[in-house]
Amino acid sequence: MGLVVQKYGGSSVADAEGIKRVAKRIVEAKKNGNQVVVVVSAMGDTTDELIDLAEQVSPMPAGREFDMLLTAGERISMALLAMAIKNLGHEAQSFTGSQAGVITDSVHNKARIIDVTPGRIRTALDEGNIAIVAGFQGVSQDKKDITTLGRGGSDTTAVALAAALDAEVCEIYTDVDGVFTADPRVVKKAKKIDWISFEDMLELAASGSKVLLHRCVEYARRYNIPIHVRSSFSGLQGTWVSSEPIGDKKVEQAIISGVAHDTSEAKITVVGVPDKPGEAAAIFRTIADAEINIDMVVQNVSAASTGLTDISFTLPKTEGRKAIDALEKNRAGIGFDSLRYDDQIGKISLVGAGMKTNPGVTAAFFEALSDAGVNIELISTSEIRISVVTRADDVPEAVRAVHTAFGLDSDSDEAVVYGGTGR
Repeated sequence: MGLVVQKYGGSSVADAEGIKRVAKRIVEAKKNGNQVVVVVSAMGDTTDELIDLAEQVSPMPAGREFDMLLTAGERISMALLAMAIKNLGHEAQSFTGSQAGVITDSVHNKARIIDVTPGRIRTALDEGNIAIVAGFQGVSQDKKDITTLGRGGSDTTAVALAAALDAEVCEIYTDVDGVFTADPRVVKKAKKIDWISFEDMLELAASGSKVLLHRCVEYARRYNIPIHVRSSFSGLQGTWVSSEPIGDKKVEQAIISGVAHDTSEAKITVVGVPDKPGEAAAIFRTIADAEINIDMVVQNVSAASTGLTDISFTLPKTEGRKAIDALEKNRAGIGFDSLRYDDQIGKISLVGAGMKTNPGVTAAFFEALSDAGVNIELISTSEIRISVVTRADDVPEAVRAVHTAFGLDSDSDEAVVYGGTGR
């Protein structure tokens, strides 16, 4: 008997019919001889609706109470799913994140898992039950407060439980048939990838691919937990994410795995920074102290006449105001002239481990953007990724142009997004 962890996103359990459909799939896995642990997200847009409600009541809700509110969505879906499974003649028990033993740090709204002690889950499985766990949430180790894990938290919950329970696989069910070479909502001829390495998936996730979130893949790689990304709306095989191809069939690593894009970032340019040691450190220490993650960084060549330079970096739009306020507060200590803020940008990334050993990839990438008339504002690279920042309006055309240029277009039917969100 194997142990399988399944995770279902909000679009999969968006309504009563969706919950009943998911319950049948879970029962089928149980009938196949598996012990089954299920992690669920909130139904449909429930979390967004709770966030909107909180903002109507308070423009800056307290972190503790905000977490208490947001975790209600997953508790609703887990209880309803347990009811639907029982209606099919199988026993199921639902657990909150804290009951499931998901222990986190004490940072509200974006807590990190520091331990998983799934004693109650093991007991439920030993008794022959299906365990249903509320995703996205845990309990802080010090104060025992309810916490939430931030964006993609349910995926991370599922992988963490899979690691703690020594599961054979973590199945992530969403509303697309797997990981595609590009977002199928933007590129209709995107191809489904049968297998992708943890490294390539990490780069795609970090670059804006929304099927799997970066923290989830990072956790899976650390504990070597194979992930199978599948659609809850079809019975098709999905995409395997692992260190090595699954099964007897060996799949050669593709030169290019895919094209990702992200329009959720903004760009800040710190203008007139003295070009001397310690200035960049002061800027990014200020940002770090404000608990803001940054992405791409570019420093211009300083002007010989003034000895001043400009430093640009990208960050989530949601953190833009906080970053500007933090830098302005420390303007005297840093010594810059002014700040520029731009939230009408987009990032396009080309990802593939094969580019390390294949010359010409970078040239072909920039030629495709040039032919599409797309202007580049920032450039960042790693061994297996090239990223550029452009105008947000240029992103769809740029993604399609790069996708075609590298022969990633499918000759078969268009990719399907069953639920409309790609998650």
